[in-house]
Amino acid sequence: MRVVEVARFGAPEVLTVVEAPDPVPGPGEVVVDVVAAEVLWVETMIRSGNGGPYFPVQPPYRPGAGVAGTVTAAGAGVAGDWIGRRVAAATGDHGGYVERALLPAGDLIELPDGLACTDAAAVLHDGTTALGLMDVVEIKPGDRVLVTAAGGGMGALLVQLAHAAGGRVVAAARGRDKLERLRRWGAEVVDYATPDWTASVAAAVGGLDVVLDGAGGRYGRAAFDLVVPGGRFSAHGTPSGAFAPVDRDAAAARGITVTGIERVQFPPGRFREYAARALHEVAAGRLTPLIGQTYPLDRAAEAHTAIENRSAVGKTLLLTS
Repeated sequence: MRVVEVARFGAPEVLTVVEAPDPVPGPGEVVVDVVAAEVLWVETMIRSGNGGPYFPVQPPYRPGAGVAGTVTAAGAGVAGDWIGRRVAAATGDHGGYVERALLPAGDLIELPDGLACTDAAAVLHDGTTALGLMDVVEIKPGDRVLVTAAGGGMGALLVQLAHAAGGRVVAAARGRDKLERLRRWGAEVVDYATPDWTASVAAAVGGLDVVLDGAGGRYGRAAFDLVVPGGRFSAHGTPSGAFAPVDRDAAAARGITVTGIERVQFPPGRFREYAARALHEVAAGRLTPLIGQTYPLDRAAEAHTAIENRSAVGKTLLLTS
């Protein structure tokens, strides 16, 4: 089978497709023929060697955090009726950029009827994190909410969830294409490529009760200054190179609750609960993943390049056929 490996840290070109033996399930394991593998922004950071203490991965390794597909083989101790079921699962250290994934049967989440494998892969991690963030920040009807990095896979889900909770949502992203796609979910849109983007946010809704910061860095820091006393600020994204540098003492003085990525780093059981919720929300039509581009498995380097140069819109997936 084909797999993508990283032999050394570096530019996207270090993502290399190699042939590997087909996996054989051991006790408690299954093999999933992968239809779609999700691509996360954090995977580009890890591949470049900038995972830091949060993601201490060392090459050689197989990238990829989650897949969706069909169970085709089961090891001892696994119920035979798993074979033929469509599932999604986090791949852990096994890697997800593969044609066939070897997974513990206990990690599988069966897909609801009618849900496409591509949609399942698109919300496996992003939907889980987005639902978790909504529980953390507790958006109330009338709350003025800013979502940064709103044009990404998770950002688009947060825009929808915040709007459904009754928030007055401003979606901040870069470029007309992303902004136009975000308008469909009832958000005001702001291009933070413009120098005065925070003034546009303030003009749209005034001060902010909630910031869901998926951008980090100077974008998140600028957004923090718009939060009203008693507001909530979630610093969970680093596409700008670091989490938003928020002074916790200054936040406390204004009564602002600041939370970080640690609040949505769930143990496996809790992860599966949120992931199953996300899959059912999509199947029910209450949540729509924004899948902007798909690539064949052997073009994983192009997928990483698109994410890094900000040309990717929404979620990026790898397809095995």
